[in-house]
Amino acid sequence: MYSRVIGTGSALPEQVVTNADLESRVNTSDRWIFERTGIRERRIAAPGETSTDLGERAARAALAMAGLEAADVGLVIVATCTPENVFPSTACLLQNRLGIHGGPAFDVQAACAGFIYALSVADSLLRSGAADTALVVGTETMSRIIDWQDRRTCILFADGAGAMVLRREPTPGILSTHLHADGKYKDLLWVPGWVSDDYSTLGDTPPHMVMEGAEVFRVAVEKLGESVEEALAANGLEKSAIDWLIPHQANLRIIAAIAKRLRLPMEQVVLTIAEHGNTSAASVPLAMDVAVRDGRVKPGQTLLLEAFGGGFAWGSALLRF
Repeated sequence: MYSRVIGTGSALPEQVVTNADLESRVNTSDRWIFERTGIRERRIAAPGETSTDLGERAARAALAMAGLEAADVGLVIVATCTPENVFPSTACLLQNRLGIHGGPAFDVQAACAGFIYALSVADSLLRSGAADTALVVGTETMSRIIDWQDRRTCILFADGAGAMVLRREPTPGILSTHLHADGKYKDLLWVPGWVSDDYSTLGDTPPHMVMEGAEVFRVAVEKLGESVEEALAANGLEKSAIDWLIPHQANLRIIAAIAKRLRLPMEQVVLTIAEHGNTSAASVPLAMDVAVRDGRVKPGQTLLLEAFGGGFAWGSALLRF
């Protein structure tokens, strides 16, 4: 038995923040941002709008595409590093919003790689028979952990959600997933301060993301390249077998480097970074939903998903849609 993606959905906040808008906040320009990242604008959550709110909208859209009711879902997994509460999990909050009761629901935290991790866990549980249908959601409000005076991060990150509905079937869907992490890189991309120190090291300053961009870029290109080749080797496929690369929307230069390694033209890469920025764990399912709904991704095609995030954590997934 396998797990197959039978529905996708996404959600974005209404507020659009352009590169020009950021020029009044930090020492930057539209040209500087676009040339270095590929981003032109991003969506930012309204006051009081949470990761659960965005996740619910994406989940309902995915269920509608799959032709299922919420009651049909036996497993809920949410990937997020910006939860509404320390606990209960965002998955439990979302499960309750949808009217699902009794089945397992939990969060996965692997920063920007979180959705690939969550997809892998859901795939394993469906294959084992623990559930027949799973809802996997990546949802983030990254704007809440951004220092809007730090141009290394405020130009990159944004808010949004993406979701997939998976069903246990005898026809191959998710072919394999490949997960990795290495905590020795923890200081290159992290949010200092948390529950264990009661934010005491930060005084009156809330926790904000800290990133060493050049080093993150170098390691990301290396590790993602290895991961996508690992996925192809595990399935005995050549690079030419890939119909679409659906990458984490972190930086256009990273995406282009991976496409070059795969000898894949950029026309076969799903890009949403210009309009959405980096929505962390939401970016892969959000990008896939865009490509499914506009008709680029079609049934029977082979898709390669990949993501890299703080931890460092990274991974890839190969699937037939």
